[in-house]
Amino acid sequence: MSQLETTQTTSASSWIDQINWNSDGLVPAIAQDAKTGRILMMAWMNKESLQLTAQLNQAVYWSRSRKKIWHKGETSGHTQQVHEIRLDCDEDVIILQVEQIGGIACHTGRESCFYRTLKDGQWQIVEPVLKDPSEIYS
Repeated sequence: MSQLETTQTTSASSWIDQINWNSDGLVPAIAQDAKTGRILMMAWMNKESLQLTAQLNQAVYWSRSRKKIWHKGETSGHTQQVHEIRLDCDEDVIILQVEQIGGIACHTGRESCFYRTLKDGQWQIVEPVLKDPSEIYS
């Protein structure tokens, strides 16, 4: 298929229907700092949350534990302003290029959910808590 044919095919069907949703109707979404490239977190999206994200330019996820739409920062105030939405080559992973408002993406009070590293067969915490979660979620 030529580049032109691919472009025409892409525009002919809804962008949301081109995603390979898993059996639960979800797709993993990785939030990445738009300036530094740092991975901040991973969460799940369903069609509604991805559509809301695209419309609002604010990260909206699907909470599997609460089984409901979750606007990032709705309780913590640490929202994510979305600069760009990307889809991988297999069409089954989303990357959100975001500005993390407040500098904290993780519910543990850290900048990133990826704050542990494997060293000598054990997970070691390598990043500080920026704000006590009890102060964030009181």
